[in-house]
Amino acid sequence: MKITENCKWTYGVKTHWILNALRILLGLTLLFAGISHLSFSRLEFVAQVPNWVPLPDDLVVVLSGIAEITLGLSLVFLPKWKALVGWIVALFFVLIFPGNIAQYVNQVDAFGLDTDQARLIRLFFQPVLVAWALWSTGAFKAFRNRNKNK
Repeated sequence: MKITENCKWTYGVKTHWILNALRILLGLTLLFAGISHLSFSRLEFVAQVPNWVPLPDDLVVVLSGIAEITLGLSLVFLPKWKALVGWIVALFFVLIFPGNIAQYVNQVDAFGLDTDQARLIRLFFQPVLVAWALWSTGAFKAFRNRNKNK
């Protein structure tokens, strides 16, 4: 596969073994979440889909579950592309954030979050997931060093 000049900086980033372990842990977490979207937690995920999403709630949950499974497997099994995958995972976490906001605003009880305080605290965890995706994959490092390889 030929790497284009535009994304060459996202390929083959070196990371410490601890970051690799954290990347794999995030990948396995996404894999588990994706499987739960499609099976045992499906109804709780359906309850979180914001009312303004123009697709059927169940379809949104199935598609996001498939995306999480794909992203989780990519984090685990595509280490040479981990920086690019890290950016995609971070973007995914940003895109699903409205679901967490909807859960808080609409006071939806799901995943043991049955108080406004618990749902509010969860909102502050989303940026941690974004940072985890970018840091553990070396995406920050690759972006900072993108002009050094030219």
